[in-house]
Amino acid sequence: MDAPQSEYVLGRPHPALAGHVLRYLGYREHSSTPVRRMQAPVGSCTLILGLGPPIRLHGPAGPSAPASFLAGMHDGVVHTEYTGHQHGLQVDLSPLGVFALLGRPMPELTNVEPALTELGEPELARLPARLAETPDWPGRFALVDALLLRRLGGTAVRPDPEVSWAWRRLVRTGGRVTVQELAEGTGWSRRHLLTRFRGQVGLAPKPAARVLRFQRASRLLVPTAVHDGTATPPARSVADVAAACGYADHAHLVREFHALAGCTPSEYLAGWS
Repeated sequence: MDAPQSEYVLGRPHPALAGHVLRYLGYREHSSTPVRRMQAPVGSCTLILGLGPPIRLHGPAGPSAPASFLAGMHDGVVHTEYTGHQHGLQVDLSPLGVFALLGRPMPELTNVEPALTELGEPELARLPARLAETPDWPGRFALVDALLLRRLGGTAVRPDPEVSWAWRRLVRTGGRVTVQELAEGTGWSRRHLLTRFRGQVGLAPKPAARVLRFQRASRLLVPTAVHDGTATPPARSVADVAAACGYADHAHLVREFHALAGCTPSEYLAGWS
């Protein structure tokens, strides 16, 4: 079986997009046999600007095959599959960045991956075609920068300062902070925090914390380099990761991997080897 051929190019978003856009990743892949991947929940949203054939998705919302799409916050696994050629640009966004850029309630995007043509945003829907006409990655990254900067400058929608603070606190602690602590920090009631946070992030504080804690655990398990051929084994055992991330014990971590990734930690790690 031939190994997939691949190229990955990282891009740095414009400094004015900090806090909204986490990174750009240009990619080009080819495989003569099916490539299936598990996309476990993470604390960000993913915008795929496809420059090639559609990719098959199967997540909480069911199967689809978009060429370009936006995946909102998820607390369930999404499986992807392609055969042949894949080419595009991935934009990783914070959920609050998506809220500011689109100005719409984030629960509409939770656990779904709508095609760009379904979002009612013509400028965004036209972006993949414009990228396809741009000959190199720096030019493509600059084009995405310009569109996102223009959208941010042209909207009055901004996350509540209290929601922004609560989200940053969850990210910094890897999800190890209680809803009560967040409510006290914002000066809001738990109910008001839940309503405003969910509307602007897509998940309520408790499930968002669960995803962030899982994300930290999964990244501690996975080798630090997976794309350049220099991956090294993880330094921590599953039990060590459970302790570091605040799980009650090894069994608790295993249950969370089953719930959020549909597999055990060992199976998850094997998928990256």
